[in-house]
Amino acid sequence: MASTKTPLDRVVIRFAGDSGDGMQLTGDRFTAETAALGNDLSTLPNFPAEIRAPQGTLPGVSSFQVHFADHDVLTPGDAPDVLVAMNPAALKANLRDLPRGATIIADADEFSTRNLAKVGYATNPLEDGSLESWHLHKVPLTSITVEALTSFSALTRKEKERAKNMFALGLLSWMYSRPTSGTRAFLTSKFGAKPDLLAANLAALDAGWNYGETTEDFVSSYEVAPAPMAAGTYRNVTGNTALAYGLVAAAHRAGLQIVLGSYPITPASDILHTLAGLKRYGVLTLQAEDEIAGIGIALGASFGGKLGVTSTSGPGLALKSETIGLAVSLELPLVVIDVQRGGPSTGLPTKTEQADLLQAMYGRNGEAPVAVIAPASPADCFDVAVEAVRIATTYRTPVIMLSDGYLANGSEPWRLPEMADLPDLHVKFADAPNATDAKGVPTFHPFVRDPDTLARPWAPPGVAGLEHRIGGIEKADITGDISYDPDNHERMTRLRQNKIDGIAVPDLVVDDPSGEAEILVLGWGSTYGPIAAAARSARRSGLNVATAHLRHLNPMPGNIGDIVRAYRTVLIPEMNSGQLAMLIRARYLVDAQSYSRVRGLPFTTTELVDAITAATRPA
Repeated sequence: MASTKTPLDRVVIRFAGDSGDGMQLTGDRFTAETAALGNDLSTLPNFPAEIRAPQGTLPGVSSFQVHFADHDVLTPGDAPDVLVAMNPAALKANLRDLPRGATIIADADEFSTRNLAKVGYATNPLEDGSLESWHLHKVPLTSITVEALTSFSALTRKEKERAKNMFALGLLSWMYSRPTSGTRAFLTSKFGAKPDLLAANLAALDAGWNYGETTEDFVSSYEVAPAPMAAGTYRNVTGNTALAYGLVAAAHRAGLQIVLGSYPITPASDILHTLAGLKRYGVLTLQAEDEIAGIGIALGASFGGKLGVTSTSGPGLALKSETIGLAVSLELPLVVIDVQRGGPSTGLPTKTEQADLLQAMYGRNGEAPVAVIAPASPADCFDVAVEAVRIATTYRTPVIMLSDGYLANGSEPWRLPEMADLPDLHVKFADAPNATDAKGVPTFHPFVRDPDTLARPWAPPGVAGLEHRIGGIEKADITGDISYDPDNHERMTRLRQNKIDGIAVPDLVVDDPSGEAEILVLGWGSTYGPIAAAARSARRSGLNVATAHLRHLNPMPGNIGDIVRAYRTVLIPEMNSGQLAMLIRARYLVDAQSYSRVRGLPFTTTELVDAITAATRPA
């Protein structure tokens, strides 16, 4: 009988099983209850690209990792302290990540001869002694769940077996002192119309909790205290959800209606799904027949005086490139969201990567500069979405927002902002002629520019006296007439570039606690957490390390040149082959060192500590 409760400061748990075992749901529910308790946390969902990979095979393994603590959490954890393995494939696929001495909870019922053979096990690892270096708990999850649901005669055995993920959730909730009230409410909402399934899942959840409380297999439960956080209202949020909410909030502050033209693509589809559920806030979503139609809808909406938005991943960004160029030529606001994934082509559609930076910067014909920004964490996706709208509407330009699969699907606690604290983004449309023709008749010149922003007037159609020419052919400065004049093309090209270069962005902030660091670790996007965690670890070991993180990639902060030249070594970790490092070298003539990985996974703290340590050694 378990009688003790051991305090811990942090835990990393990985739920792993077949893609039909409900591991994403189990992890999500555990995470939601953990967030409700006040722990800081970070998650890493990892699932196959196939809708239904072969059952019980290595390609079919789905996992969900959550790192929670009584202090601030920066990453989902380098390695799990606990692995819940629902079958042999889940064990084999994840054992290499499990440090010796960690805990394994395995569904012993699934380690049949047939399932072992599917993944190449000649003997049963639960019985042959190969796992003696770990704390192994052989729990017959499937059979106990079925037995707990004996009274549910209306359900088939298969339906009963499907509830084993709730048994596992109940067991882990007991082990780590998590509440289950939120999960109960979730199940009631999900299965309310199917009372037998609802009752069975609740019974399985209780059975898992009770098993932990009564079995001799587990001698202790654990407790992780809440993390200190600023006062406010919090909720757990994924990057895609935060991004969608940021767009809605920014549109409200701008007084504009959002029109999202989008084609579903992993891992960006949840942005479309979330915005589609927010119609009551004036959001209009159109699921287009393809990527090109999606951005066409968005740009047409911008011409009509709406906030045009389109969402995609890397392959879709390539298809949208011509219309982005058209938006550059028309000088209209447009928000383009690229949730990056592993490439090339279809690549690794459910895995993360940062390899679209150069495509975002230069992936269009002609000189077609756009603003490029990137969030650093799931919650930061909200703020960066607001910033994207600010830049797009203020400067009348496309803005490409580079999120990625890790941010999109990962989650963390998010403090809900007060609407009044968000920037005022109110847009003033052109409403009257701004010039006179040779006969003194009032007329409208569409390329008269604001002297501070170089933005042209935003003149929606249907306003008398504001008729003007649109299209992709080069326009004459001021008048907007079609022009093939070489000097005019030079002038317009420079004006469009100067407008982007002149976007107001804050200076880059350097974190250098000692003031004596000779190495600067510079990052962008989702590398923020791993870099910050690695710098924290390196400093504890006596190294003086400075860090800085770029939100604005085009234009870059005005002080970045001075910053990168001030350090003996500049190390740039990226989940690509060194794209930002190449830009920094070219623009600022510093010998920046690239540390690049393209594994479809975020960096671990350990590998970045090693990279920092190696870079600080004397040449």
